[in-house]
Amino acid sequence: MKIAVCIKAVPDPAYYDQITLDPVRKTLNRAGIPAVTNEADLHALEAALVLKNERGGSVDVFTMAPPSATEQLRECLALGADHAYLLSDRRVGGADTLATSYTLAQLLKTSGQYDLVLCGNDTPDGATGHVPTQIGTWLGIAHAMNVIGLHVLDDHTVRVKRQFEDGIGTYDLTMPCVVAVTSSVNKVRYTTAAGISRAVKKDITVYSADDIELDQWFIGLAGSPTQSGELKTIELSRAGKILGGSAAEAAQELAKQIRQHMD
Repeated sequence: MKIAVCIKAVPDPAYYDQITLDPVRKTLNRAGIPAVTNEADLHALEAALVLKNERGGSVDVFTMAPPSATEQLRECLALGADHAYLLSDRRVGGADTLATSYTLAQLLKTSGQYDLVLCGNDTPDGATGHVPTQIGTWLGIAHAMNVIGLHVLDDHTVRVKRQFEDGIGTYDLTMPCVVAVTSSVNKVRYTTAAGISRAVKKDITVYSADDIELDQWFIGLAGSPTQSGELKTIELSRAGKILGGSAAEAAQELAKQIRQHMD
């Protein structure tokens, strides 16, 4: 079974308070912010590794990102992925979800057809959840989002459980297909010393935009039709206040504060 996993390097949540917005391009300023592998993508990788263990085959990991994303790809190799592919080129930078999904779909084609493409359901930096379904659309194959469980029935069918607001639905998809999983689908394994040692010895295939078949009208910022509206920072005006004194005094002060805000 040939499985592809799409991952993304996202800003480390520990540094969210340091992230700023580019007022012109209306994108995140990522310079100087450490990156980590998107959590949901690690769960997608875990699902792929479980299937590989059950049915044999290989797991390949793909991303489009700056050269520094080799660190996240090494992590995936250490966890058990067989091959890693990085598309790194300024011409694909600043892409919206449509341009990103097109580029990833073309990148996936460089390694032939996969039985299953796994993705994380969404990422915290964009949080659109568009990319997996758009990849499926570009590739012309079935796709499913919000997946909390999956099981390969045979060489042609994968059964998925999808989470909805009002319940859970079960669907059978014909492979090849794209499946986007949530973080509740499984528990991600830990890297081991042996895995890290193997990952260091493996090569990461790096592509530029010239190495894959890309229509220049559909890539990068120039190929992104999404237009962001006004962006502004919300000023937080709420503050906590601890009332001292006895219970009776605190109650009187609280009542006073409430009356002031009601006037």
